[in-house]
Amino acid sequence: MVEWECLFAGGDFEDRVETGEPRIVAGEADDGCVVFVVSHGLVTALARAERFRLHEIAASWVGWRAEDGEVIETDVAGEILSDLAALACGAARQRQGLYCWVA
Repeated sequence: MVEWECLFAGGDFEDRVETGEPRIVAGEADDGCVVFVVSHGLVTALARAERFRLHEIAASWVGWRAEDGEVIETDVAGEILSDLAALACGAARQRQGLYCWVA
């Protein structure tokens, strides 16, 4: 999520982490299972993003992950971001937050 926020809004990954992003709301970071809040800025960016922008971000994310040796297909990355954007639209419409569970 922090990577996506950096790709949408710019900025540095480490700076965002130092400011408390992502904010963990449940679980223990030590055991790897956590629930965190998707930042309002990312929810807004996702909810407002046009399809071509989501594909641009997906391509950038694929490149970023490849630098760490992780292979993600561009189409899969695009689907992930498109699905997340749909969730963000619903959350924004209902004035609700968006959360992510990582195990």
